[in-house]
Amino acid sequence: MKPGTRFWSTVSPVSVVVVRPAAGEVTLTCGGVPMAEQEPGTATVTTETEGPLIGKRYADEDSGLQVMCTRGGAGELAVDGRPLQLMGTRPLPASD
Repeated sequence: MKPGTRFWSTVSPVSVVVVRPAAGEVTLTCGGVPMAEQEPGTATVTTETEGPLIGKRYADEDSGLQVMCTRGGAGELAVDGRPLQLMGTRPLPASD
């Protein structure tokens, strides 16, 4: 896994791009199913729950993994069974 790698969910329309790779080997999942490095032909949404939001970054403190959602949809993003946390916005420096 390296920066810029894209992953697609096989159970919903979710896709993400890696911003910062994990320190070691990890399994990235969406809705409990491993994500694929190739876009699947069709994705079947199994639940109507809220999932990742487009343009938002998600991170895992333990592995250091950071991803950005490029297509939102249903399903929770997780790495090795741990849910990814939505990253807060960083304040801009003062301009005075």
